[in-house]
Amino acid sequence: MEQHYKLFRVRELADNDEDFILTLAETFIEEVSEDVERLKVAVADKNYQEAYQAAHKMKPTVDLFELGILDDLIEVQDWGKFTKTDMDITEKLNIVTTAVDNALAEIKSDFNL
Repeated sequence: MEQHYKLFRVRELADNDEDFILTLAETFIEEVSEDVERLKVAVADKNYQEAYQAAHKMKPTVDLFELGILDDLIEVQDWGKFTKTDMDITEKLNIVTTAVDNALAEIKSDFNL
């Protein structure tokens, strides 16, 4: 439990309300799984604006669950925001997607979702 994510800030935000924590976990699974897929497609298609929007949307949740990849996600976001056509963002995207996939699997398991 909590190997690929941390609940400290979630518990703090929820004031240890277990139902609210479960709701946040469900929201993480629903929203972040969609956003990471959107991000992968946007980067593959070199759709900079879409990549920026998807990464930007993910930041607060990734930060709240402390996945440890916020800086990498910001680099992906900035790649899109500033249309960095001369930069290969694949490595940073892989770091983000691996961390998100690991957290998603672990949260599903930990919360029986």
